[in-house]
Amino acid sequence: MEIDQDVEELLIMGDSDLIIRQAQGEWETWDVKLISYRQHVEDLSKWFKSVEFKYIPRFHNELADALATLASMLPYPGKFQIDPLEIQIRERHGYCNIVEVEPDV
Repeated sequence: MEIDQDVEELLIMGDSDLIIRQAQGEWETWDVKLISYRQHVEDLSKWFKSVEFKYIPRFHNELADALATLASMLPYPGKFQIDPLEIQIRERHGYCNIVEVEPDV
């Protein structure tokens, strides 16, 4: 998607130290399932002026989990612009409870 939008600089954040370090080339990839993934990352990286990988510890990654959930629900629109999401970070968690009640006729 970033290639289609002509993004030049890319910051990729992840909560797997293993995957981030392998993507950076710091650690070698031995798992057969990940070797093709690593090669694909290298091939895609050539499309950008710069690509930075940053490790974020899992306990600091609540925002990424929320964004991943949202992203999985949105269809990719091809070459159309995606409006940015405005996210407010609150001091405490918000909770929502749903109670289904049958109407009293």
